[in-house]
Formats: sequence, C-alpha cells, structure tokens
Amino acid sequence: MPITALIIDDEQLAREELKFLLDSAGNVNVLAEGSNGIEAVELIEEHQPDVVFLDVQMPGLDGFAVVKHLIDHASPDGDRVGQRVPLIVFATAYDQYAVRAFDVNAVDYVLKPFDRNRILQAVARTRARLLDNGQDGNSVNGGSLPEAAARRGARSGTDAGINTLLEMLHRQQGPGHSSSELRSKLPSKLIVQVQSRLLLVDQAEICFAAIEDGTIRVVTPAIEGHSKCRTLEDLLELLDPHLFWRAHRGFVVNINHIREVVPWFKSSYQLRMDDRKQTEIPVSRAQTRRLRELFNL
Repeated sequence: MPITALIIDDEQLAREELKFLLDSAGNVNVLAEGSNGIEAVELIEEHQPDVVFLDVQMPGLDGFAVVKHLIDHASPDGDRVGQRVPLIVFATAYDQYAVRAFDVNAVDYVLKPFDRNRILQAVARTRARLLDNGQDGNSVNGGSLPEAAARRGARSGTDAGINTLLEMLHRQQGPGHSSSELRSKLPSKLIVQVQSRLLLVDQAEICFAAIEDGTIRVVTPAIEGHSKCRTLEDLLELLDPHLFWRAHRGFVVNINHIREVVPWFKSSYQLRMDDRKQTEIPVSRAQTRRLRELFNL
C-alpha cells in the first residue's frame, strides 16, 4: 500500500523539489503541503499521514516545536483518532555534527539540497518503520497493545532526539540568536589558500566553489585556491544564503557571478560563470526548477 505523506517547508521551491522526488519514488501519496508550523499541526490533524517531511527552520513554529506539540497532545495509549504522532523525516541544512542526534531517534533526516538517492533511502526507512510498528502503509489510529507500545516508544525516542538536538544547536549558536541574526554574523571574508599564502577574500568576489577528490576549490575572477572546509555543507555554513546556491551536488555558485544560462541536454541547463576560464557548471535535475524561479526562465 502507498505511504501517505505531508511536506512542510517555508520555501515553495523546496516543496516542489521534494514532491517531485517523492512522486518519482513510487508508492508515496503526498496528501498536502504546508509552509509553516501552524499549517503543519492543522494538516497532520486533518490528514493523519504516515510520515511528515518536516523543515527544521520555519518562521513562527519551527520543526522542533511542531514535533513537541504533537508529542504533548498525543494520546498516552495512541488509540484516539487525531492523536497519533506520525513518523518524521527532518529536512535540514545543518552540518553532520548537528544531525547525528537524529541517527537513532528519528526515522531519517535529509540534507538540502535534496538528493534523489537519499530521498529513496528515507522512504525505505519509513516503510520499514511502519512495518515494525505493525502498519501497512496506511494511517492507523488503533491497534493491539504491542502496537500502541511501539508507538509510545517511538514518541519517547523522538522526544529525546529533539531535546538532544536543541541542546546541541543551542551550544553551537549561543542563546537568544534568531536565524536572521546568525546570518548577519556570517564572516564577510573567507580564507582561501593559494599555494603557501592564506588570502582573505570577500564573499561577494567568489564566483563558485567545487569539491574534487575531497578538496574544495574556490574560484574568483582574480584567483583560484582551496578552502580548509571539509565539505560543501561546511562551506555553506559560512556563506551568505542570499548569494550562494548549490546548483549541483559538487558545486556552489554565487548567483551574481553567473554570466550565462546555457540550455543543455534534455531540458537541463549549464551555468557559464564570469571567472577567467568562463567555467561551465551543470545544474542538477533536482535544482532545475529553482534555476527557473531564480531567473524567471
């Protein structure tokens, strides 16, 4: 039987991208989409989905608050209509240190930008958890005592995972800082190693970054060097999200340094950058919609 799902994300393009990937996964029925935590609670109560793909950072009620609300308002026996806690797959841009808290306490997490194989893996894990809980892919509000116990255990584990992650993020970010305040504290310059020199480069000057054989290459119109970051996820943590976009799994581009959008094979695109080599960077299929939205293609 199909898995029933909700998608909750405050970015329309992220919702569209995730729905496209879930539709292509097969046997996943996306019942509805929401753009904030309040809508999430209402849609979950209305549709009683098997799983919710839930954004972590949203205005107002964020993803963590949504889960805590569901846990707080769940029936102790898990047998009242409208009170079942669905399975949760978090969508997050946090680095791997933070998301380790999910490893044993949530069904799965998926990092943005979304990767098709990871979405398929998240769907497989969801299906396996439903089978473990005695569900066949449809929402179940009643059930035997063992099934209710399993749901209580899942809620307890999810609650512990949320609390653990909140503590980790609190230590990383410091108390009392909103996401907008954190963005305003991003460094305006980054260190780029060029041979034996460590140069301070303005973010606005960076054309793109690419990961090759585990090394991140940083390119500007004037220089080419390497970042000390281990992954593109780590680098993105330091970059202005209003300027930089992960067009492909191996590339992050500065949208202000795109010289030309080049139509490519089977309705795909490449980006010709304004560095000295006019490097052409592929746009992944999953990011094509975002490209069209950015430049009104």
